[in-house]
Amino acid sequence: MGSMLLLGAAYGILEEGMMVASFFSPYWPDLGVLGVFGRWMGVNWVWAVELTAYHAFVSITVPVIIVELAYPEAKAEPWLRGIWGKLVPLLLAGDVVFGFLLFGTLQSYWPPAPQYLLMAALAVALTALARRLQPDWARRGERPMRGPRYYWLVAALAAFGCGLVFWVLPNLLDFPMAPLLVILAGVLVVWGVVRLITSHDWRQSRPAHRLALAAGALTPLIVSALFQEFDKSRPDDTTGMALVGLASIAGLLLLKRRIDRLEAEERPLT
Repeated sequence: MGSMLLLGAAYGILEEGMMVASFFSPYWPDLGVLGVFGRWMGVNWVWAVELTAYHAFVSITVPVIIVELAYPEAKAEPWLRGIWGKLVPLLLAGDVVFGFLLFGTLQSYWPPAPQYLLMAALAVALTALARRLQPDWARRGERPMRGPRYYWLVAALAAFGCGLVFWVLPNLLDFPMAPLLVILAGVLVVWGVVRLITSHDWRQSRPAHRLALAAGALTPLIVSALFQEFDKSRPDDTTGMALVGLASIAGLLLLKRRIDRLEAEERPLT
């Protein structure tokens, strides 16, 4: 999981920092108060930290966990083989260049070169670090595993906590050092939950534990989806989001049922 989180963070920088440039643009439509709160030297720092963590966990690590749980027989197989291993990175690079030109033109905004190059260097550094990290880094804790519900609760509370820190506090705090305080609080939440989770011996884990982590991280998004459709103050079209939330719940429950059945079949008879 450690390498996946680092690669997810690199992806977050690649998408938000280098393709759509939301780390820098004060005109990005999703910023809200974060287009002003925490903006310094041409960078939306609070937004950048929050989106990097979001993509690391929700955009990359959680989907990978779910796919590996859904297809356990192919877990050890590479996802890209042969020519696809070369073609997909080229397509990604082309997508980043195309998106950079498109969104820059639409917003009439181009990020400052030094800050942009810094983000590129960070993405490369995170990718290199992910390649060097020991495969079992996140699985060799000493504390015994607890029940799956515990890990669901930890992940859900951490996700709700990040939402509170990055989206509620910026609307409440108004003093010069407030953005730095928010960033430190967010980093502390992320660091704390990673430390807590990796302190357990995941070599003794079951698929139900990994599903619980993924479901916990998605819980705030699912809850939000159920109510977005009824928020008439939103400028975007949220039609169907309640159905998306319900479908997500159904999908996770079906996956849990399948995992429970497979574990029951593998359990030795006494």
